[in-house]
Amino acid sequence: MADTPTTNGAQSGEPAAPSLNALAQYLKDFSFENPSAPQSLAPQQTPPQIGIQVNVNAKQISETDFEVELKLEGNAKTDALVLFAFDTTYCGVFRVRNIPQDQVHPVVMIECPRLLFPFARQIVAEAVRNGGFPPLYIDPIDFVALYRQRAAQAQQAEPPQPPVA
Repeated sequence: MADTPTTNGAQSGEPAAPSLNALAQYLKDFSFENPSAPQSLAPQQTPPQIGIQVNVNAKQISETDFEVELKLEGNAKTDALVLFAFDTTYCGVFRVRNIPQDQVHPVVMIECPRLLFPFARQIVAEAVRNGGFPPLYIDPIDFVALYRQRAAQAQQAEPPQPPVA
């Protein structure tokens, strides 16, 4: 008698392999501003100060599926002008299967935005270039460090528990 295959190609009795699948990716929100044009397009005496903020949010939409939002906000300024500003929310729907429950949150908050980042980065670079500036290629983001930083901030934000009498 032949072994009966189960989902993900595992044989009966064997645990199914962990999997993370991108079901969809999409641009949810985007804004680019060049508020000081055409002055902002003139050669600048000093290099602009570039500021970028990164945020990751996720919400569970079914037992195995999560919508993950990668939000990138940034601007370039000189002492006198805002050269440009952008705000983008790039999302994906991911299916997480056969991952231990205690590891689902880190997978969703680290691996999913890591998969989304190159696409969001390209959208920002092209928008900045289309705004009349050299493309802005955002440096790679360490999503593990970002996750740990947010976890530490959340831990500090929890109010201390009163002593039990």
